[in-house]
Amino acid sequence: MATINAGAPSAQGETAQVLSSSAKPIVNDFSLQVATVNGSGSQSANNVLLRSIFAMGIPVSGKNLFPSNIAGLPTWYTIRASKHGYVARKEDIDILIAMNPETAQEDIESLRPGSVAIYEEKLNLRQYRSDVICYEVPFDKITAEVCPDARLRKLVRNMVYVGVAAQLFSIDMATVEDSVRRQFSTKKKAAELNLNAVKAGYDFAANSLVKSDPYAVERLHLTDGKIIIDGNAACALGAMFAGVTVVTWYPITPSSSVVEQLIDYLKEYRVEEDGKASFAVVQAEDELAAIGMVLGAGWAGARSMTATSGPGISLMAEFAGLGYFAEIPGVIFDIQRVGPSTGLPTRTLQGDILSTAVLSHGDTRHVLLLPCSVKECFEFGIAAFDLTEQLQTPVFVLSDLDLGMNNWMSDKFDYPEKPIHRGKVLSAEDLNRLGGNWGRYRDVDGDGIPYRTLPGTDHPKAAYFTRGSGHNPDAKYTERADDYQNLMDRLAHKFETARTLVPEPQIVANGTSKVGIIAYGTSDYAVLESRDQLQKEYGVATDYLRIRAYPFAKEIHDFVASHDRVYIVEQNRDAQMLSLLKLDLPAKQTVKLRSILHYNGLPIDARSITNLFTQQEEL
Repeated sequence: MATINAGAPSAQGETAQVLSSSAKPIVNDFSLQVATVNGSGSQSANNVLLRSIFAMGIPVSGKNLFPSNIAGLPTWYTIRASKHGYVARKEDIDILIAMNPETAQEDIESLRPGSVAIYEEKLNLRQYRSDVICYEVPFDKITAEVCPDARLRKLVRNMVYVGVAAQLFSIDMATVEDSVRRQFSTKKKAAELNLNAVKAGYDFAANSLVKSDPYAVERLHLTDGKIIIDGNAACALGAMFAGVTVVTWYPITPSSSVVEQLIDYLKEYRVEEDGKASFAVVQAEDELAAIGMVLGAGWAGARSMTATSGPGISLMAEFAGLGYFAEIPGVIFDIQRVGPSTGLPTRTLQGDILSTAVLSHGDTRHVLLLPCSVKECFEFGIAAFDLTEQLQTPVFVLSDLDLGMNNWMSDKFDYPEKPIHRGKVLSAEDLNRLGGNWGRYRDVDGDGIPYRTLPGTDHPKAAYFTRGSGHNPDAKYTERADDYQNLMDRLAHKFETARTLVPEPQIVANGTSKVGIIAYGTSDYAVLESRDQLQKEYGVATDYLRIRAYPFAKEIHDFVASHDRVYIVEQNRDAQMLSLLKLDLPAKQTVKLRSILHYNGLPIDARSITNLFTQQEEL
């Protein structure tokens, strides 16, 4: 392993230098992981690194793997830079910055040969690997020199590795300085202290380390006009632009920041000149109460929502059934995490698809929106409110922890220009024109969607009973067998209408392949990269369809019918999307479906998909 300081290299150092001497430069294509401890303040340093590379025009993504309980436990943050635009998690780590003594040995032993490790020199990690390029840095000594206040050193220490990385991998220091000032824009003294730490790390690397690795950053222009934002913030923005007025919630990881950020947006943009808020945010005693409030507000005519995760979805089952049966609008954001039970609260999964689609007892089917990007989080956050009022049924937006809590590069969001769609709402004038002859649950237009009135409509015929028990087309109580069957048939017909209203799938086809891939949500990024791997390494072309909503559009049926084999890629153990497809497709088509499953709690990566695909295809 290389001794990359001013002294002579050790025998291990010579080995690593020989390994690296013939390596071709690797520019704008690497995965860098910072291993540290929760609560150490490393997030600021990691954001500076991410945004500095992004500002140099290189596509990036950042993924935070953090513990679910207390400070002091291990956490890992991974930055992927890719000139090809790949933003999925990469299976291998190319550059390790090991700042946690408790995991340092395990971290360096997990690297592939030829990788890079940067670490506190006292850890002496070179003893564990002779095939990894090592850079030893006296982080504690450098930090003490730039930060006289011992209480702040734990935080400032992280900025030293920013400077070391900037020098080693040619990250522009002017860009780094700008990123630091943005990170601490409201704290001028903190900005100067952290900048001094960055410069100290940079100077040490310049004067004391000999670069022996092939990795570098060179300025591109692939991020011009793009932004960095997390999915939860994008969902919150979408809800605000959709006109949400009632927000109820019970905090739960990883969904809490949806409402936390929405509160900030609402306070800034929804407070009138007289100081009165035009919105209501209520923290309920639990998730069941939260969705109950959503449905009450939706019945009253408000645009209402809640945000939760899997355990909360489980608690909401009874009220979700009421919303479906009584036909009441409301939006539920589900930021999925690992289950069952408490599971792994800070890991990601697509484990709520099947249960949410049929949430409640009896025959129930819910509309699901499945964003894959922060831009779609924003767009679907808007669309969900129109759909829930058009269809008069709860609508669920299923994101996940990877999309919701991590930073993603995105095109700027388009300002919404379509007017709000309130669906079939009768005014007093409408009722006068009808002579008061209407029924709350009549299917007048043949699409399964009835008309409704809102409380307070000034007409004697506007009122009706809303109940979770049997009711006929005029909202009157009934236990007649034919009334119940007719009602359930109409709800099923409304679900068919929903197929034409939900976001249509996105299809990428070359027109010649007999093998198709279907995925949804954040699996999209790994699938796109895997398809390139399959083409480049095996000469295999594939067609690809990304599902964006349930119920499934006709195009999904057509895609399966036109291929001999279709692989369903999803992040759960039990092939939940495949199960929904089997329920929806003609029986003769279901034999074509195969599974590629990923469910270890880490975001899915392209190489895993490629390996599982080639195994099943026997390539």
